[in-house]
Amino acid sequence: MAGFAQLLTAAVLATTGATATGDASVLTSEIGRQNNQSLLWGPYKPNLYFGVRPRLPQSLWTGLMWGRMEGYNDVKDGLRYTCEQGEDIHGYGWDEYDARTGGVQTIHDEGNKIDITTSFVKFPGGAHGGSWAARIKGQPHENAPKNSKTAVYYYLAHEGSGLLEPNGEGTELGFKGDIFFTGQSESLGEYKLVFAEGKGNYPSSQHEISSKRPGDVTLVSSGNFTDDVIWQAKPLLFQQMQAAAVVVQDEYGLENPPPAWQVYRMPHQPGKGNSQIIQRTYEGPFEFDVIFSSGSAGKELTTKDVTKAIETTASSFSERFANIFDLKAPFTADKYQQFGKSMFSNLLGGVGYFHGRQLIDRSYASEYDEESESFWQEAAAARERKQQQLEGPYELFTSVPSRPFFPRGFLWDEGFHLAPIADWDIDLTLDIIKSWYNTMDDDGWIPREQILGPEARTKVPEEFQVQYPHYANPPTLFLVMEDFMERLRKTNGTQPSGKESLSQGHRSPLHTAHLDNYELGRDYLRKMYPLLRRQYDWFRKTQRGDIKGYDREAYSSKEGYRWRGRTETHILTSGLDDYPRPQPPHPGELHVDLMSWVGLMTKSLKNIADALGLEEDVAELGKSLDAIEHNLNDLHWSEKDGCYCDATIDAFEEHQLVCHKGYVSLFPFMVGLLKPNDPKVGKTLDLIADEEQLWSPHGIRSLSKQDEHYGTGENYWRSPVWMPMNYMVVKQLQTLGKQEGPYRNKARDVYTKLRTNLVETVYTSWKETGFAWEQYNPETGAGQRTQHFTGWTSLVVKIMAMEDFSAHSRDEL
Repeated sequence: MAGFAQLLTAAVLATTGATATGDASVLTSEIGRQNNQSLLWGPYKPNLYFGVRPRLPQSLWTGLMWGRMEGYNDVKDGLRYTCEQGEDIHGYGWDEYDARTGGVQTIHDEGNKIDITTSFVKFPGGAHGGSWAARIKGQPHENAPKNSKTAVYYYLAHEGSGLLEPNGEGTELGFKGDIFFTGQSESLGEYKLVFAEGKGNYPSSQHEISSKRPGDVTLVSSGNFTDDVIWQAKPLLFQQMQAAAVVVQDEYGLENPPPAWQVYRMPHQPGKGNSQIIQRTYEGPFEFDVIFSSGSAGKELTTKDVTKAIETTASSFSERFANIFDLKAPFTADKYQQFGKSMFSNLLGGVGYFHGRQLIDRSYASEYDEESESFWQEAAAARERKQQQLEGPYELFTSVPSRPFFPRGFLWDEGFHLAPIADWDIDLTLDIIKSWYNTMDDDGWIPREQILGPEARTKVPEEFQVQYPHYANPPTLFLVMEDFMERLRKTNGTQPSGKESLSQGHRSPLHTAHLDNYELGRDYLRKMYPLLRRQYDWFRKTQRGDIKGYDREAYSSKEGYRWRGRTETHILTSGLDDYPRPQPPHPGELHVDLMSWVGLMTKSLKNIADALGLEEDVAELGKSLDAIEHNLNDLHWSEKDGCYCDATIDAFEEHQLVCHKGYVSLFPFMVGLLKPNDPKVGKTLDLIADEEQLWSPHGIRSLSKQDEHYGTGENYWRSPVWMPMNYMVVKQLQTLGKQEGPYRNKARDVYTKLRTNLVETVYTSWKETGFAWEQYNPETGAGQRTQHFTGWTSLVVKIMAMEDFSAHSRDEL
């Protein structure tokens, strides 16, 4: 690994002279090549407990399965493969993980009474993305049956053109010792996959079938399947085991049945194929390595190499985490370090690569008129006609919200996911952003939920699978892009690069190449700016609200917006699904959260344009931002209620504010559109801190306790505490607490209490359940809804690393 870092360093230093003359192309090409090599392989099938694949379509991928083999029902009830909420798993996920080097994952399988540990390490080098290895360990629980049996399966699949062939010593009953598979493809070259013998005892029995089905062999079942079948590893395994079990039943009946582990075994049928299932059965604890050696890397890996890499990866991760996420009081104890490492590792370990076609209905928008007063009813009828078509294929590199429940890309979640990841690895972050914008169409629309391929669609109810090209989603990627621009502008080429970077000992040049090399970062901004602008223009065109048509009085006749795609009870496109909105739905609605998001986009684009020296764009965007800030007050501020509100048209065809105090009311503050001395800031702080409204001991509630809809219906965004909104509040409170103004001291007080409440809520629930959760109960702090929600809930790591104002006097910045 040191050789790889030195190679990159040499490449960076060698191109510095070229960038000094303004030619960033050589550096961009070299860093891009090395970045692709470094990130090619990973556990990029996050829907599986452990699934490794490259960032390549139609390629090799692997997956782990296991289950207890004590009784005949264990196969049906206990076989683990895809991450599921309903299984008796008491916490699982990455304890430590870096996308460029690897990490360690622990799975506490209470149902099977075993802990499974998967260590993953990478060895960059060669022309095809390098090599990797996984160490699989099983440790039965103390309350497990004596000599408990565990069947372990490892699945290999090669989509597209590519075959694997097993080799090893053994007989027609199975392989013994190490076995290996050889394969070749255009993208991966020649390669070798070794399943090392490892450690562990094999079961035996006195049943006469033992001469045909011994326990001390490795079984391989080979097959050839089409791409629409090959991903279904678990059904394919069940077919194999069922066929083998029928043979046993026919021969021995129910009077003399063999032990379960001998009944439910695959037949040993090795051969060339694009699908390979490997089975081993263990008695008690076990450990073995899976080693992928790329032919172009020049060296076949050994178990000693794997052991050394695992040790190095673990020590470097802890050091780097402490450097980057410097946790501040009162969160400096070891328990918070462990908590923080787990939360962040699971966020980063949830990064996946997806490829396939998705369902899009481009005729939908023309089927009805969103300006008609019955638009939401006409929309429902149009959806029923189901004129969607499969488009693509698309590729997406993304961090998923939840491995068991949402293993796919969500546009508005992604910006929050990338906030902590950007601190750790800005180059990986920029790669993910670029991947999202590669899915944007010519108009500037990005599908808000990316469900790519049949495997991904199995996790999505049919009514939510279709994407519509006039549906928007909160543009949170602008938060990350603006932050990158600010960091780049501050460094202006002054950050250490090359060997100086390496001497710090806690980062690779690839983690920060776009910051360490100013022209490289600036070149990225130049290329991304037109894409950001295209998306921005699409937003303003497709989501524009009606100001002129209803004679509304406002500073600007253009800056008003409403979410398309609402129903009577939901605006899924807003991200705040069932949050109360004006009733009944009306084409004259204006939504304050959407206006705020457009304001954020405008502000971010203006700052990026300024950094790139685009003076005309800066002037134009400045005028738009001024108009948005004025219109937020003219169209959405209620002096009577002391907050921002959605607007609609009343029975007299006049502008009417509809105030449901909650997250929607806070949006202008959360996205940073209010000046620090604005009296509206004071009233917003009052609303946040009011225990009878939004304040709870566990975070800011999504809706006021006084609202008639509080806790009603689905109660999804109608009371619970959500981390992304709380993070945005905390961040703005921190900013306000550093600025001179009349609300600085109050902001600091609220910030200190809220920061503590949020961390303790997520930590306590994690400690009790082993999981991060989608949302938290405002009364009890209990985690709710989706478990293993290590997407935006992982923002708690950034909150722990934020400034501790209590360490300063009130008058000290």
